[in-house]
Amino acid sequence: MRIDLFAMERMQSLHWHRVRYDLSESGVLPMTVEELLRVAGDGREPGFLSTKLGYPLSEGSEELRELIARWYPGATAANVTVVNGGSEANHLALWSLLERRGRLAFMVPNYLQGWGLGRHYAGTTDVFTLRPEGNGAARRWALDLDQLDEVARRKPRVIMVCNPNNPTGAVLSEAEMEAVVVAARRARAWIVADEIYRGAEVDSDRSSATFWGRYDKVVVTSGLSKAFGLPGLRIGWTVAPAKLIEEVWRHHDYTTLTPGMLSDHLARIVMEPDGRERILARTRGIIRRNLPPLEAWLDGFEGLFDYVRPVAGAIVYARYRLPIASIKLVDRIRERCSVLLVPGDLFCGGKGIRFGFGYDVQRTLEGLALVREVLLEEAAKRAPRARSAARGGVSSRSTTRRSKRA
Repeated sequence: MRIDLFAMERMQSLHWHRVRYDLSESGVLPMTVEELLRVAGDGREPGFLSTKLGYPLSEGSEELRELIARWYPGATAANVTVVNGGSEANHLALWSLLERRGRLAFMVPNYLQGWGLGRHYAGTTDVFTLRPEGNGAARRWALDLDQLDEVARRKPRVIMVCNPNNPTGAVLSEAEMEAVVVAARRARAWIVADEIYRGAEVDSDRSSATFWGRYDKVVVTSGLSKAFGLPGLRIGWTVAPAKLIEEVWRHHDYTTLTPGMLSDHLARIVMEPDGRERILARTRGIIRRNLPPLEAWLDGFEGLFDYVRPVAGAIVYARYRLPIASIKLVDRIRERCSVLLVPGDLFCGGKGIRFGFGYDVQRTLEGLALVREVLLEEAAKRAPRARSAARGGVSSRSTTRRSKRA
């Protein structure tokens, strides 16, 4: 059975290392091993230089699984398996749940790995959406509860959410999380919650709420790549009922088999509770320093962008008012400016762009200055129509909107 092209990953794989400014990344500036040991290790002897490079346990070391479980109230090591990155965690969870029967209900906009895997393993992926709603300080991305109810009526095997969300940086409210649980319970469906951005909150020093523990058929996938700034360790994990974890192990035997021995060792240092919180504090500090300059840049356009301030993650998703498809616009920016962004079309988001801001903020602003030139040229092409509309009584004042949500 064929699988759809994963267009976003293919695009990034082709271009991120060839452009001058990569603003497609959704994490924060990666830590070095030295920094990891200094921030998380609290001066402890790392010990990994004497590590024997044999095969580790395929499910991850017992100590690492216990430490991960401590981030999820009520979980134990039996509820955790360690894999190579959050993407493998998603793949193994959906493979384990969808290979025999059922369909997938999938939140959009979203990282479309799950959408493609649902089509591959189940043959069908239905979608329900997040939509901007409200005004001013109350403006936020909200779950479309009617659509959620509609897809739940089709009896999906799995309802998959990304929370905090990629690309919007939105976080579901308690009421929305409960609505997902109610829909899953009604359909007798599993919830697969991709929580890879949990811990990268913009305004709070507490990690976002987890789906774990809200329902007996919950699978959480996560890892060290985004909120922790450690993508090179390739450590991901699945948290699930013990019986399903055993099924994930069975499928893991056909993919990468084990995590890396050195990565397992360093991940144990990272996931010690005190070290974990110091690393997440570093991430939040980067986000809080880097977001205001990007907001100022977006607000500097005359009515071009409509965006909602992210609640978590080093990403802003901005919808734009230009008569050009997002893939075409982002390709034009890359070819003209050597700046890589991610188009909304690759998230099922339409006319929008995801801006990553978690790396060097000065280089980010240098790249954005070049992007501005292309956007102003595109806006100038539609200026005659805008002037005509203004003469017809439509206000031409700026309509750029943003919401600062605590």
